[in-house]
Amino acid sequence: MSPAAETAGGKWQIVYAIVKSGGRQHKVAVGDVVEVDRIVGKPGAPVEFKTLLVVDGDQVTSDPWILEGVKVSGEIVAEVKAAKIDILKYKNKTGYRVRQGHRQKYTQVKVTSIETGKK
Repeated sequence: MSPAAETAGGKWQIVYAIVKSGGRQHKVAVGDVVEVDRIVGKPGAPVEFKTLLVVDGDQVTSDPWILEGVKVSGEIVAEVKAAKIDILKYKNKTGYRVRQGHRQKYTQVKVTSIETGKK
């Protein structure tokens, strides 16, 4: 689904943002559900993201001073786990075998608004 808003002239305008969460960057638009690294909170709790870039139609903003006024907010939908990763270590002729597993925890966040500060 393409994030778009209709302008007064009847043209469609694409609006999305690149946000940072947990050391990773995500491309988000209003209504998107994004899986980010685990955030402590209950479902329905509000979340705000640090904005790195905003695309509002033909205008691309990456200036940090302008982006201080941009708010990307959402709400927590659920906590989920990724597929299990098996880690096996083996050394030949020594009997050394280690088996370990890992399951990363993620939080699903629904983006509710991208406020650019302009009307």
